Amino acid sequence: MPLKFLVSAGPTREYIDPVRFLSNPSSGKMGFAVAKEAVKRGYECVLVSGPVNLRPPKGCRFIPVVSAEDMYQAIKKEFASCDVLIMTAAVSDFKPAKTLKQKEHKIAEKSILELVRTKDILKSLSPDKGKRIVIGFAAETNDLEASGKRKLFVKGLDMIVANDVSKPLAGFAVGKLNATFLYPKKEKERLGLISKASVARKLIDFAEQEAKNK
Repeated sequence: MPLKFLVSAGPTREYIDPVRFLSNPSSGKMGFAVAKEAVKRGYECVLVSGPVNLRPPKGCRFIPVVSAEDMYQAIKKEFASCDVLIMTAAVSDFKPAKTLKQKEHKIAEKSILELVRTKDILKSLSPDKGKRIVIGFAAETNDLEASGKRKLFVKGLDMIVANDVSKPLAGFAVGKLNATFLYPKKEKERLGLISKASVARKLIDFAEQEAKNK
């Protein structure tokens, strides 16, 4: 059965002023690997990515975004027509309450930046999930499985990839994850240190199998 994949990748940027922003070190490598594998297997794929230094895989439709709100709007628009959503993006949890129109100059010794929560993309899409297969990612530094399991159920996911970014060679901007796959009903899979290309293959395998079961 032909599947349409929707994949998110990379970081988001939440601007404080025209030259400063809140972000994270996500490289986008995981999401781009997933998109590449989906296209390789002959599937239609839409890749939504924050700012990264990667070239989109040939054969996928690429939508560049910047902020968490940009990513939410792009994912929401494409969600209705997809069969599988794989959300690898490291979306900022907070954004400045106000974005300044001009650069903030260094005047005071201390400054307080007020932050507000960004929209939880997966949680907000959960009511409209239907028969779609939805996979999320959780980058954690402690309580890996407990945190991953909580997000799995709160966001209504079919699977979550919990990555221990506190371990060497498994953080952001590298080629590997220290991954544990968590499911609502199936037994967890501790994969240990594994390449992002291998994770991508396993995720597409999972989506294919789940599609057959639905």
